[in-house]
Amino acid sequence: MTPRSLIAAGALFAAVATAPAAWASNTYSGALTEAEVLAAQKAWGEALVAIAREHEVGGQAKAKALASTVLDKAYGYNLGPVLFKPTLTMAPQTFRTTKDGALAYFVGGDPNYPNDKGFALQGWRSVEIKNAAVQIHGDVATTTGNVMITDKNGKVTTVDKTWAFKKTDDGAIRIVVHHSSLPYAAK
Repeated sequence: MTPRSLIAAGALFAAVATAPAAWASNTYSGALTEAEVLAAQKAWGEALVAIAREHEVGGQAKAKALASTVLDKAYGYNLGPVLFKPTLTMAPQTFRTTKDGALAYFVGGDPNYPNDKGFALQGWRSVEIKNAAVQIHGDVATTTGNVMITDKNGKVTTVDKTWAFKKTDDGAIRIVVHHSSLPYAAK
């Protein structure tokens, strides 16, 4: 790079760095809204039911393909590790920070995760989400509450769930934290 082009690049950087904030607002707003968070939660529930139905009509391979697509669109594995603690996992594979680990949890069939039977393959028919609270801080939102999942026999499983969502630069909303557990039952 010549001294002249280096000076030009520096001047361009200085101009962009000090540009009016209005320029940025004309291109994209990174703030998440509660409506977007609720829509992302609803989409997650619909995807869980869709994977279960796909398994019933198309088998394991079709369910796995759909689950992989859902993970690509709904989770932030493309951003880095996702802090995912599924409902029914145990040591040494309690946490699923990679897409492969999450895929194994949802559809099973991965010899690297021999205890996974496929949480999404349990004949789910509906999902209801009741948030205890939603916090939004710019492009990140955190929710906590209960998720009630109903299977094909009408049995309802209630899980305690905390999610964190991140709105990316292209406007996509990704799950970056997903903690799920069964409610504590005192003995």
